[in-house]
Amino acid sequence: MRHKKSNRQFGRDTSSRRAMLRNLAANLITHERIETTEAKAKELRRVAEKLITKATRLGKIAYTKQADLSAAEKADRLHVSRTVASYLPRWGVKSDGTKIDIVEKLIIDLGKRFEGRPGGYTRTTKLGPRRGDGAQMTIIEFIDAAPPVDKAAAPTEAPEAATAGPSEVTATSESTSASTTEAEAKPEAEPAAT
Repeated sequence: MRHKKSNRQFGRDTSSRRAMLRNLAANLITHERIETTEAKAKELRRVAEKLITKATRLGKIAYTKQADLSAAEKADRLHVSRTVASYLPRWGVKSDGTKIDIVEKLIIDLGKRFEGRPGGYTRTTKLGPRRGDGAQMTIIEFIDAAPPVDKAAAPTEAPEAATAGPSEVTATSESTSASTTEAEAKPEAEPAAT
């Protein structure tokens, strides 16, 4: 019987489950928004919020330069960074290919961003069932994350048209359409015999 055992098992043994949550937490910190199943997002929220709370409890120590800290403050910061590093992988790669230090981002950036907030650093948004197995999909993101940019809906204009005014765009499009009709009307010249 599993009385008073609150964690989800995901049909995995302890080490596989821990590795999955470590990687999900690292990806959430790296990208600040990930898409996963609802059950994984709910478990990830518990893990991520505990890690961010460790960083926010440092206060100003988290983002103050190392040279400006006292010996006790340096020890506190080192302890938190080692505790976080024992759970998270050290490095992550963003979607544009840049490599970032996950532990440093958590302690410095997220610690400063969420300073003074008493929890509730993440938000989940339901997407609907996944095609194939019907698993409920969810986006989990930080509360103050930038809104997503839809790359497919972004207009792809020519560089000239993007800088030209509205009247110039119509004049340019009319002149290009007129030149194409003239080119279609003219027969191609036959190559000269040599």
